[in-house]
Amino acid sequence: MSQQLQSQQEQLHRLSQQTKELVEQLRAQREALRQYGMNLPPGSLDSARALRAGVQELANQVTAKHVELRQLRGLAGTTAVINSQLDTSSVLNHVLDTAIQLTGAERGYIVLRNEENELEFRVARGMDQEDLQRADSIVSMTIVQKVADTGEPVLTDNAAEDPNWQNQASIFNYALRSIIAVPLKVRNTITGVVYCDNRALSGLFKPHDLNLLTAFAHQAAVAIENARLFEDVRLHLAKVTEMRDLMDNVFTSIASGVITVNNHGIVRQCNLAAANILGYEQETIIDAELFSVLPEMDNGFVEKLRNVRDQQTSEVYEAEPVLNGRGKRNWYFAMSPLRDANGTGHGIAIVLDDLTEVKQREAQLAEVRRYLPEALVRSLHSIDQLDMRSQEREITALFADINDFTTFSEHLEPEVLMTIINEYLSLASEAINLQEGVVDKYAGDAVTGLFNTQLNPQEEDHALRAVRTAKAIIFDVEAMQEENERRARQAGEEVPQKLFFGIGIHTGPAVLGNVGSSDRREFNAIGEAMDLCKYAQEYAGPGEVIITGATYAYIKNYFECERVESQPGDEHIAFYRVGNYIRR
Repeated sequence: MSQQLQSQQEQLHRLSQQTKELVEQLRAQREALRQYGMNLPPGSLDSARALRAGVQELANQVTAKHVELRQLRGLAGTTAVINSQLDTSSVLNHVLDTAIQLTGAERGYIVLRNEENELEFRVARGMDQEDLQRADSIVSMTIVQKVADTGEPVLTDNAAEDPNWQNQASIFNYALRSIIAVPLKVRNTITGVVYCDNRALSGLFKPHDLNLLTAFAHQAAVAIENARLFEDVRLHLAKVTEMRDLMDNVFTSIASGVITVNNHGIVRQCNLAAANILGYEQETIIDAELFSVLPEMDNGFVEKLRNVRDQQTSEVYEAEPVLNGRGKRNWYFAMSPLRDANGTGHGIAIVLDDLTEVKQREAQLAEVRRYLPEALVRSLHSIDQLDMRSQEREITALFADINDFTTFSEHLEPEVLMTIINEYLSLASEAINLQEGVVDKYAGDAVTGLFNTQLNPQEEDHALRAVRTAKAIIFDVEAMQEENERRARQAGEEVPQKLFFGIGIHTGPAVLGNVGSSDRREFNAIGEAMDLCKYAQEYAGPGEVIITGATYAYIKNYFECERVESQPGDEHIAFYRVGNYIRR
């Protein structure tokens, strides 16, 4: 088709040349005939001139058609390119560049309706395909608004002289001349306007430019709408992805296991914590049947799960499943129905916590509380600080026994006897706790206190703490007796007989740990420290504190001490009676 038009153009060009030559020849012939008093037949020259004008007009029409055909072909290719793009900005720029190229405009603008149905400028470009500065964005909003409202295109040769527009402020102030504006329509809905103009030339745009731009605008409107829809979908997808990533991050950061199950018992979601508790990879659990990834569960768990599903209630359950290679575990389940915004149930949400280590720590703390004062237990940052394994270490052991208590108790009622024992032992225990010692055990009217065990490490001053405890017991017993005596006299009762502790202390090695059966175990100390503290106590009279030479070496700068004569056979052991404080 293009070659045919080119051939026609060439033929018309030759024909035009030939008609021009014919007119010249006729002129020359007319002049020659006039010399002989003759002339050309009437109308011959005019006919030749008319023929030449007709040929020229035909040539112009063919050239215009050729240009229009070239534009249409280029437009088809451009439309294909635009429709293949999905970035809104790229599509808008390409559409406007094409509109300027088709019309030969100086400037072009695309105005689109926003979500509030208001018109807003989205792109402004010049013939050099560069974005215009804001100062250059001067258009006739009256024309833009009319096209947007009516859907009818506008073409004006010279807006400054056009009675329809010449009184508009923008036309008058900025001397706008050639203007062409066409609507962007999608499914009979006006989505925007393509506006092109030239501020210098009048009559630049022709009717065929209007038709061409209108046809192009219909295709461009679809491409723009598709790009905008794709951008909306992309933004929505980005938000969904962001929310999904956020949920994944939340799921991952939750220490508890989280599992969601649909109405058919199939796992739909499972976080890393749940996978670790169950002992499977996440990929293995997701889309698997719930009971296929759980160990064997009892009927109580199954019943709770059924209640959540059928009755839409929330349930909790503790189970102690046995896992291969991990032994008995303690699991806590919190189960709730999974509902949508309309309250329709779509499955079950399960929060799973493995409390095995927690239970073990609680058991250890409960055991420790039997030996340590509560203040010392509270000061522990973690039960992991305590080493409950059996070990040998140097300790200071205190053994306090009430002197002559057997003789005293022979004539007492059992209830009275136990009340008195508990009163004295409580006082001794409080003194041991005050110095952060461990109350090892009670034996009748005696109590044993340990310092510098693995439960209460006191490397620097365990001997000093033990002696301070012993002196506190002696002082506190005297104070208690004075108070009992005062109350008895006020009540007119018989003054109770006074009882006194005799206390022995030794610093030395001992083996410490839990001893007993599998059903009952107790913390205990065995060895020299335990034996010699009891041996020293046998030297202690009422209200006396006797220490061995090993303890004396640690506390001699803090208390006055008097050497006690050893009995025959005990010469190898040095004993000292503790007196008053030298310094605290």
